Amino acid sequence: MPSAPHGGIGKRIAYHRSVARLTQQQLADAATIHIGTLRKIERGARGVGDGIVEAIAAALGIAPSLILADRAQASSRIRAAIPALSAAIAAYDLPDDGPVRPLPQLRDAVGEAAAWRLAAQYVQITRSLPDLLAELFRALQSAPADERADIAALVASACRSADAVAYKFGAYDLSARLIELTRWAAPQAGDPILTAAIAYVRTETFFAADAHHQGLRALERALDAATHPDTVPSIAARGALHMRAAVVAGRAGNVDAADTHLAEARRLGDQVPEAIYAGTAFGPSSVRIHEVSVAVSLGSEHVHRALNVARKWAPPADLPAERRSGFYIELARAQLWSGLPDDAFESLKDARKIAPQHTRDHRWVREDAATLRRLKRADAESLTSFAEWCRAT
Repeated sequence: MPSAPHGGIGKRIAYHRSVARLTQQQLADAATIHIGTLRKIERGARGVGDGIVEAIAAALGIAPSLILADRAQASSRIRAAIPALSAAIAAYDLPDDGPVRPLPQLRDAVGEAAAWRLAAQYVQITRSLPDLLAELFRALQSAPADERADIAALVASACRSADAVAYKFGAYDLSARLIELTRWAAPQAGDPILTAAIAYVRTETFFAADAHHQGLRALERALDAATHPDTVPSIAARGALHMRAAVVAGRAGNVDAADTHLAEARRLGDQVPEAIYAGTAFGPSSVRIHEVSVAVSLGSEHVHRALNVARKWAPPADLPAERRSGFYIELARAQLWSGLPDDAFESLKDARKIAPQHTRDHRWVREDAATLRRLKRADAESLTSFAEWCRAT
């Protein structure tokens, strides 16, 4: 198959249409645009707005960032939108007047944002979350008593979706503020499962500060406070905390703690089906992915554990895209450390195919792509193209 074209949004649309084996008429129908409009776009005779890009991407089953490419890199648009997220939470306790939709509609909007987070669709999050957060703060301030807990839970979920963008794009101060807002909202929701999920997310602040010993201590305290695992949600909540603690312990260089938490996560994961619980994927597949994460976190002497997982298993397609792409990003690092540069490059390409927005701005992807480019000359054109795509230096 030819490589995707670099020049022109129209050429990229035509390329992905040909890969999908669609005629222009079929794509136009699927995207609900006029056939003449699509023809003009593909030959570069007219511009294309965000709405049309998203409609075409949805019809092709790909991320909009694959179409936008060099015209307006998704990451540039996301970074430009981050200040709007910051402004949206600046007056969380003194929101401006404005409309507030009924609770069921707010629940749908927050659920959609959570789905974008799990699918690593960060452009959509930055476009929608500033207004949604402001609306949720208004709703929480004016909520009747019987709706307040529900709206507080929605605030926490929406802040978590916004944090996914802030953290992954290096806005660590904003990420910390969003996490503190989730911690402010959670007690008002009165849900111990949500509180455990927020303790899971809070670990990002320790990752960002390289404060892994403190992060492990915070997670172990959250485990002490977690509800007894006697229901599926409570089992999943505790299992996710152990899963996260194993990775933090690995980064702290504590092999025994990493193995202990990973074993407990595995035991709990075997008791529940793989699913999304309080916004976090947990189950046997998620635990297996974290086996790779722990191995890489522990360093090059332990990467054989990651390779052993990958020899026998690959993440199933029904796992969230962000989690699947993370598996291949971590696996690529293990393969690179093991002297398998070709395998590492294939893993990076798999990660890009699954979640391009997540992959492109991942620090390890840039580092490993730059290393691969220095190490080998075979397939130099593809490596150069990939390195340029993720801005590896």
